[in-house]
Amino acid sequence: MKISYNGLWKILIDKNMQKKDLINKIGISSTTIAKMGKGEKVSLDVIERICSYFDCDIGDIISFDRNGQNDQTILK
Repeated sequence: MKISYNGLWKILIDKNMQKKDLINKIGISSTTIAKMGKGEKVSLDVIERICSYFDCDIGDIISFDRNGQNDQTILK
């Protein structure tokens, strides 16, 4: 299952912000933003800070792509 941050990217567009603005406003690293751009996992602390900044819920910024795969082997 792959993580999608499309909700976050949409919020940034709606608020006329760039990823670098988010980095500066909430103090996350560019590496974290790069991981999010690749659909990789980030810490819950980062998600919490983003939600707090935008006054939104987790589901507003992330979702799961049940058909996508991540770097872990899926057991059947």
